[in-house]
Amino acid sequence: MTLTDPIRIILVGTQHPGNIGSAARAMKTMGLSQLVLVAPKRFPDPEANALAAGAEDIVQQARVVDSLDEALQGCRYALGTTARDRAISLPEYTPREAAAVLLEHTGADGQVALLFGRERTGLENEELMRCHGRVFIPCNPDYASLNLASAVQVLSYEIRLRRLELELELLPAKAKVMDEGEPASLDQIERLFVHLGEFMDEIDFHKGRSPDMINQRLRRLFLRAQMDEREIKIIRGMLSDAQRLLAQKK
Repeated sequence: MTLTDPIRIILVGTQHPGNIGSAARAMKTMGLSQLVLVAPKRFPDPEANALAAGAEDIVQQARVVDSLDEALQGCRYALGTTARDRAISLPEYTPREAAAVLLEHTGADGQVALLFGRERTGLENEELMRCHGRVFIPCNPDYASLNLASAVQVLSYEIRLRRLELELELLPAKAKVMDEGEPASLDQIERLFVHLGEFMDEIDFHKGRSPDMINQRLRRLFLRAQMDEREIKIIRGMLSDAQRLLAQKK
């Protein structure tokens, strides 16, 4: 078990060991590693390793406990999956919403749990009531036959997707610190436009036509780019070098 992984996947009362292996495979493909088994019917079992298909480490490191109390120990937040509507007053989340909520509750020293029930009957009401909310996968109502490993895959994917989104949200701030200079002032941008206009005249870009439309489009393009001071200097340096080479050929 990877102790740094704050998301705990808990399988309750799993009957078929192959489903444990398939669930481990689904977890590993999405970067999850902490698997807890509550009173599995058959485990350890060669079938679990066989269906793990490269995720045997997740299976072998899985923690086996006798009760849900043990499985939830140390968790600060838990969601339980359910395949049918129940008369239980709990907030209901889609898989995408559940992933966001779970990650919101993770911390440096906190664990969160996602519970999956038995293949035929799912979680019992008493087990579901141990959770802060329930997750419902909106399957085709005419064929809502989603097996355990598939359900684990759906939720694991949404967790992975949300983690990637959170990483992307941090990129602009990191990029500004590492790569960007100060934003270019309007005066610097205007001097770039003047320089560009001079260069276009030197190469007879407009060929006697009015430059107004082209200049407007270029102005919109450069303003939309929201360049920094270094980018302005790079472009003006290129223009200056091109002008110098043109002058040498005259």
